[in-house]
Amino acid sequence: MFESVLVANRGEIARRVIRTVQRMGLKAIAVYSEVDANLPFVQEADDAVLLGAAAPSESYLDVAKVLEAAEQSGAQAVHPGYGFLSENAAFAKAVSGAGLVWIGPTPEAIVAMGDKVAARNLVGDAGVPIAPGTREPVADVEAALVAAKTVGYPLMVKAAGGGGGIGMSVAHDDDELATAFATAQSRAERFFGNPSILLERYVARARHVEVQILGLSDGRVVALGERDCSVQRRHQKVAEETPCPVLTAALRARMIAAAVRAGESVGYRGAGTVEFLLDPASLAGGDGSGEFYFLEMNARLQVEHPITELVTGVDLVEQQLLAAAGVPPTFDPDAVVPTGHAIELRVYAEDPKRFLPSPGTITRWVEPTGHGVRVDAGYAEGDTVTTFYDPLLAKLCVHAPDRAAALELARTAVAAFEIEGLKSNLPFFSELLADAEFVSGEYDTGLIDRMRAPKSPAG
Repeated sequence: MFESVLVANRGEIARRVIRTVQRMGLKAIAVYSEVDANLPFVQEADDAVLLGAAAPSESYLDVAKVLEAAEQSGAQAVHPGYGFLSENAAFAKAVSGAGLVWIGPTPEAIVAMGDKVAARNLVGDAGVPIAPGTREPVADVEAALVAAKTVGYPLMVKAAGGGGGIGMSVAHDDDELATAFATAQSRAERFFGNPSILLERYVARARHVEVQILGLSDGRVVALGERDCSVQRRHQKVAEETPCPVLTAALRARMIAAAVRAGESVGYRGAGTVEFLLDPASLAGGDGSGEFYFLEMNARLQVEHPITELVTGVDLVEQQLLAAAGVPPTFDPDAVVPTGHAIELRVYAEDPKRFLPSPGTITRWVEPTGHGVRVDAGYAEGDTVTTFYDPLLAKLCVHAPDRAAALELARTAVAAFEIEGLKSNLPFFSELLADAEFVSGEYDTGLIDRMRAPKSPAG
């Protein structure tokens, strides 16, 4: 087992990884940019190395600087967190090439799952359900129009090599497809340096359900339950829960089996997530039938991993470290039974109505506490949220015996969370937790759009 870990990230995820590293008796080393110097994750690490200026390209995304920090600090392993360099195969190779342990999947697995078209084909060939779509990247509008005749409308148009919903849109006919294709291709080139486009059959009012997998040191891939991530704004997740309220035991078993096959298809190691789109219209029978399709695989730890930890009692960061070191897990993979219900609310520094970033200095910060409440925070009172990074402040998570109790605990926790000095989306969560559609459990990825749609005049 290695003795020191450099955490190549910032904010709440760096702080969260550092906590487990130190609990395991290992040395935790932080890296930071100039504007992050006083944040909690830097103060709590055993050692910290300055990378450079605030811009990610000059700090957290600079491979040479991160590797130099590892050498300078004597780190023996590197944990990338999520975002930044976490799914960068070249960085993973560079870490291993420098004689360090890479805490993550192999570079080959990252490459295989980094391209949506290649990933679709790979898992589809392994027997994982995929939506009708293109097997090769679509190069131009003319090819897209030809493909549409085979796949059929409505179509989802998206970047083959990117994520985060950037450039994604729906086309219902040839004219909409031409417009959507041009927009998606332009944004794919701009954000990902890859203009390749994937076309897939669009699933109306879909639910976004993902399965947590773990590739163990003995080569096995196991699953630790699912999470419903359908509460989204601009294709970005805002709240998650586990278990998914609408899955039957039979459908859950099928989805978990498919996720394990996807992981096995790339010899997956460590923590990863297989994401699916679930068609609610196919659930009417209530007999375990139901159609779901592979969306993508995240070759890293997910933002929403805490709720899986709450219902399973398994520390996923610890298991990542053990798998990377070639050490067996600390739990029995065949005996994990998720218990209760957990909900995560992503607390952002943003306007709660329009969801636009709201940077500033935090003048008051009081976290909710109590049994079943967990807060993974990146900031504290007096800290400044800048425009350089994602405005995620904290993840407010609750765990209770059932969904109704979890909802009530979440309401209490949101009301007790005090953040002043900048805008946060806590008021939105008060709305969400009182929304009849969300409370019913019968919601989909269009929920927030419907919540924010103009209301028709009474009468």
